Amino acid sequence: MLIGLSTGILQSTRRPFELVLAIHEDSTCSVVSVRQTQHHKGLSDQPGHYVIERSRKLATRLDEELHVFAFDQEVFRELGFTVNCTQARSTRDDIAWDESTSFGLTGISEASRQTVMSKIPVDGVDWNSRVPPLHIERLIESGPSNNRIDLVFFGDGYTSDEYDKFMTDATRLAEDVSGNQTFNTVKPLLNFWAAFSPSNESGIGTGGKPKDTPYGLYRDGTELRGVYYSKPEIARAACLSMGDRCDYPILMGNDPFYGGLGGPFTVITPSLANGALVLRHELGHSIIDVGEEYDGGFSYFGVNAAYNTTSLPWSHWLSRPVKDAAPRMERSVMPIQQYPWTLLDTAEPWSTTFNSSGQYSRHLVKFSLSGIPDASDLRVELDGTDLGWMPRKDIGFDRWHYDVYRESGMSGGVHEIRFTLINETLEGQAQLCSIEVLEFGDQTQFNATPGHYGVFPTFSETNKTSYRPTNEDCLMRAVTKPNFCKVCLEGLWLSLLKRVDLIDDIHEGCQWHPTSDSKGKWMKTLDLQLVPLAELREITVDVQESFSILWTKDGKRLNAFTNKTSIILEDNDVVGKYDVEVKFATEEVRVDSAGMLTAKVVYIVERSCTDA
Repeated sequence: MLIGLSTGILQSTRRPFELVLAIHEDSTCSVVSVRQTQHHKGLSDQPGHYVIERSRKLATRLDEELHVFAFDQEVFRELGFTVNCTQARSTRDDIAWDESTSFGLTGISEASRQTVMSKIPVDGVDWNSRVPPLHIERLIESGPSNNRIDLVFFGDGYTSDEYDKFMTDATRLAEDVSGNQTFNTVKPLLNFWAAFSPSNESGIGTGGKPKDTPYGLYRDGTELRGVYYSKPEIARAACLSMGDRCDYPILMGNDPFYGGLGGPFTVITPSLANGALVLRHELGHSIIDVGEEYDGGFSYFGVNAAYNTTSLPWSHWLSRPVKDAAPRMERSVMPIQQYPWTLLDTAEPWSTTFNSSGQYSRHLVKFSLSGIPDASDLRVELDGTDLGWMPRKDIGFDRWHYDVYRESGMSGGVHEIRFTLINETLEGQAQLCSIEVLEFGDQTQFNATPGHYGVFPTFSETNKTSYRPTNEDCLMRAVTKPNFCKVCLEGLWLSLLKRVDLIDDIHEGCQWHPTSDSKGKWMKTLDLQLVPLAELREITVDVQESFSILWTKDGKRLNAFTNKTSIILEDNDVVGKYDVEVKFATEEVRVDSAGMLTAKVVYIVERSCTDA
């Protein structure tokens, strides 16, 4: 990853290989890609060592993926004909291997090992033959792509005449998510790119039918929910063709309304109201490897999810740390949660009933709507009482999520919630997307204070309970929020720094220094190039950060150079092995058990300035 300059040698510059394996519904496996990739902090250079990571399933129609990293490509051969897909599907970290299923790596010849790995045909597929025309533009660049996480906006449904619109959309979204919130503090670890491919038709498909576009994005119907891709092999080839410049491909469909999808490809639209919100949420799935926090889903995992109160991944973030006993579970219940996806009409209101135990002090009515721009267009009632719904300003016909909080309990028994369309001109467009009711205990039983970290119940589509860290503080729960909670933000740092080394490079040089006898002398310089965090940031952030740096020469600590990024050495005693250890500290990370915020490098100076 790092390159020594001048006469020195920078050790540990090997790049690992990455095998991506798709696990299908029928428990078969297939190779997606094999290529050389950038640094992976969990991978050691011991012979035969490998790391396996799993990309979770976030939608029923998507495959899960396994990513296998190793320095020696022969590891893939040794494992390659033996992966058991059934066990791989049910195991997060440790894969049991047997002789059941081939990776299909027999096509990788010895000669091919000398080529760029992304060009190797896998399972008979030559990825390079599928790369669409790409016009690539830099949007935001913080450093070299071989030591950064690179996110790429691939346009779909933008015709040649809409190139400027594509660039405007991509630029706006990149700046939005990396600006004052969400990815702002980790921005020095990220690069953003735009990759334009002209489409023959403008927009994305509906009714399950893609348009004539490079990646074939479409909606199942007309409802504003998931946007799917029909040409994953093209999207994969486009990303692979960019090498280190594409770590997370973002397929952006040219559609003004809400929609998206997580998984191997983050799918979004440039919706003015929702585009950035959906992008933040879906990248949270992809980068941090966490599931949902909102109710009614099926995928709850990662640092923001727990299934008991005795082993919480976020115990070090609890507002009230508990040493001996399990922390209190906040008291709430979900009496109803539905996704109607129904068009509303004026002839007959849409309504549903649910039961309350009458044992809770407060309740919240949550729903999402699309195609209803004005408050006068719709009446929302609970047990005949108008809830006073107000649409988001300038939402137009896009989808939005609404919360109506009521500081009172519901009586025990049956209750009705009703949606009545008033404006008949909106028939065929006005849609009720989702509805949910939550009930809470009083302030002593349920702490809804923003910033409070505890144990909050989340209810799945089958009403199974898991737990999350905050009430409504995280965009992984409330998609309209712009920020991660502290738990997910810590996970973001750790995930990014797993693939980004804090040390970009070491520059070696010589300087002429005058002396008192007017003769002067040469001095050797070593300049440590760090990722611009802490005091090296160009734009400061309101977060406590620091670097600590230790230098050692031939096993002896150089105390005079502690916390120095640049050192000057006497030329007559400069040859030797220099070990540098860099530690980054931020208040956004409290626990770093795997050492992701530490970087080490060995640099060998072979010649003095006078011998160069």
